Amino acid sequence: MNNTIPPLSTFSPYLSFTREEWAHLRDDAPLPLTEAEIKNLQGINERLSIEEVNTIYLPLCRLLNLYATASQKLHQTTNVFLNKQEKKVPYIIGVAGSVAVGKSTTSRIIQALLSRWDNHPKVELVTTDGFLYPNRILESKGLLQRKGFPESYNIRRLMKFLYNVKAGNPNVEVPVYSHLAYDILPDACQTIQQPDILIVEGINILQTGKQTDEASGPQIFVSDFLDFSVYVDASEQDLLSWYLKRFEILRETAFQNPASYFHRYASLSKEEALQFARGIWRDINGMNLRENILPTKYRSTLILEKAADHSVEKIQLRKI
Repeated sequence: MNNTIPPLSTFSPYLSFTREEWAHLRDDAPLPLTEAEIKNLQGINERLSIEEVNTIYLPLCRLLNLYATASQKLHQTTNVFLNKQEKKVPYIIGVAGSVAVGKSTTSRIIQALLSRWDNHPKVELVTTDGFLYPNRILESKGLLQRKGFPESYNIRRLMKFLYNVKAGNPNVEVPVYSHLAYDILPDACQTIQQPDILIVEGINILQTGKQTDEASGPQIFVSDFLDFSVYVDASEQDLLSWYLKRFEILRETAFQNPASYFHRYASLSKEEALQFARGIWRDINGMNLRENILPTKYRSTLILEKAADHSVEKIQLRKI
């Protein structure tokens, strides 16, 4: 009898795929986006090709379509069992990962592709930036320099939003965050009106940690409301490189706007700007990544591992 203990990798809860293996899972799903549409969806320092969409995102959205369709049928079956009138419940997809990893681009591509399927044409996208506390509150709590850390978010309000959406409630409002003003816009909101699919993008959607809710009962986390989650991954070296490149582009563009919160940095030299950006990464983004974001990686349903050129080189899908 062989008593050899297999390596820990044998017990991985994930199935791993190379680009080539994953691309075959596209089956015959057509590409509904033009090159111009794809260009409009990419980030400011990303170059998203048709080949990347075909190879990575079409198979992913085919899988999401199958999952969402199965979920719709499960809800219908449950309502029959409970003798309840059917109520539209959206399928919620979370997209997590570090600052500068490309979560927004991934979310926009998924939204654009999924909205072309006939059985779920209404796909909405929100970011958890809208659930950051306003700057005035962060300042009063001494947390302005920890924006993005768990304590800088109004998690209670975020979970109330997800609860209302998952309950099928119409016209659920989301606060709006402005990257130009670097703050919540007090008189603006995004209204979510019973979508077929809701994509929630944010660095904090898979985090747990101790909650400060005084109410008794079991702890509930944001991830409890997600049907599927994607973690966009990359090495910290690449993340820093992408962050610095993005900061330099913003210094030459958005920061030039006098209304920008970061307008004060527009006059910095390239060397000064890079030194400042490195400090932000060291003291805020990098620390937050290691302490709060990266530990949630293996709580996701699917992991997209990126190479230095932003292309996805490996995919891990959690086993059912």
